[in-house]
Amino acid sequence: MKIIECIPNFSEGRNPEIVESIVDAAVRTEGVKVLDFSMDRDHNRSVLTFIGSPEATLRGAIAACDRAADLIDMRKHSGVHPRIGAVDVVPFVPLEDANMSDAVETAHKFGHTFGRKNNVPIYFYGEATLGHERKRLADIRRGQYEGLRDKMSDPAWVPDAGPSRFNPRLGVTAVGARKPLIAFNINLNSNDIELARDIARSIRYSSGGLKHVQAIGILLESRNIAQVSMNLTDYETTSIRTVFDAVRRKASERGADILESELIGLIPRAALEGTTADHLKLLDFSEKRILESHR
Repeated sequence: MKIIECIPNFSEGRNPEIVESIVDAAVRTEGVKVLDFSMDRDHNRSVLTFIGSPEATLRGAIAACDRAADLIDMRKHSGVHPRIGAVDVVPFVPLEDANMSDAVETAHKFGHTFGRKNNVPIYFYGEATLGHERKRLADIRRGQYEGLRDKMSDPAWVPDAGPSRFNPRLGVTAVGARKPLIAFNINLNSNDIELARDIARSIRYSSGGLKHVQAIGILLESRNIAQVSMNLTDYETTSIRTVFDAVRRKASERGADILESELIGLIPRAALEGTTADHLKLLDFSEKRILESHR
């Protein structure tokens, strides 16, 4: 059976009523199974994970993202996580008998439908990209929401779908197709934001670090601790344990240690081979956080 996973990220992590309403829209979609959702006050961001057939996942994505477009106003948004829109990023991931072309087709259908219905400019990234200069999500996000008006005036950044005009309330949405990704945050027992940034710089691939690792250093003001926030885009090449041990080593060199780590969304079972939740100091970990346990 073809299964597509969708993991939309929304620019709202402080109002539980808004987040619950978005999740409810997906829950009420026939054929959709919601696996997980989370919200973070400091990032001011929520992440929803659900699966279904390609057709059901498409309906669920449209329902949840339409609801978010009704409720979120980017003109009032602030947070430490990079973002470009109310519905910031909507990735589709092939599972079971689905292949990447199924995920790309679903992404394109979603992008054109959502962009048209909500007057939101759309950029396709990852395997759904229509041009190599837009394949990396980081390139689309560069300049963030505040830089979109100027960015979109450049002919090289005409949107792939939806209107060509900047939408001040909703920003733009990046829609992609990709392999499973691990969103992984490590909290330090320190409030030294420069330490977190230095560690992030040393491990991310774009700065000469580990392959398939994206990382930034931020301060969680609500807890007064520094965090290394990461996406691991190919855990088979660079494992989650490799990343954790590298962060711990770098922190130790500066007299700090790892307080805890957290997953955002789910993790493939194979990604935990050779390590344990205890070694990774994972918060709130259970079998439910493993993707395959929901199939």
